[in-house]
Amino acid sequence: MTNFLGIYLKDQLALGVAWRELARRSRGSNQDSELGRALELVSAEIAEDVDTFRTIMRRLGIRPDPVKVGMVMVAERIGRLKPNGRLASYSPLSRFEELEFLVMGLQGKKQLWGTLRDLAGLGTSLPDIDFDALIDRAEHQLRTLEPYRVRAGVEALELR
Repeated sequence: MTNFLGIYLKDQLALGVAWRELARRSRGSNQDSELGRALELVSAEIAEDVDTFRTIMRRLGIRPDPVKVGMVMVAERIGRLKPNGRLASYSPLSRFEELEFLVMGLQGKKQLWGTLRDLAGLGTSLPDIDFDALIDRAEHQLRTLEPYRVRAGVEALELR
């Protein structure tokens, strides 16, 4: 294992934590709705994926970088303060942007699992980690959120 793999894994863990926090925030902002129920499932699975990722790192002897993870947590919280078209409430733009960023993160996660399996060779060195199932789960998460992302985009961005 090269030092580059360790750096890559630490960076990816920080990103995973960011997506987990965003999914939780979006779930909380959309409670008691069909979207909220979809986000409940997806956010729980993203949290499981972060745990799986931590397990992979631990098995490879790579310690998480608490500074990177902490910086991402702070950045996610600062992102909540950005203007959203409404002074003190959740807006259609907030919903759309959260879903847009989540979909981007899920696409990246799908790619990440394939990268670890194939390019880093972890499919061979960690044969008990089912990277194919992780890729399938990311694809399912994408299929779950995509219709909501599209609806939210039309609602937020359509010229009236």
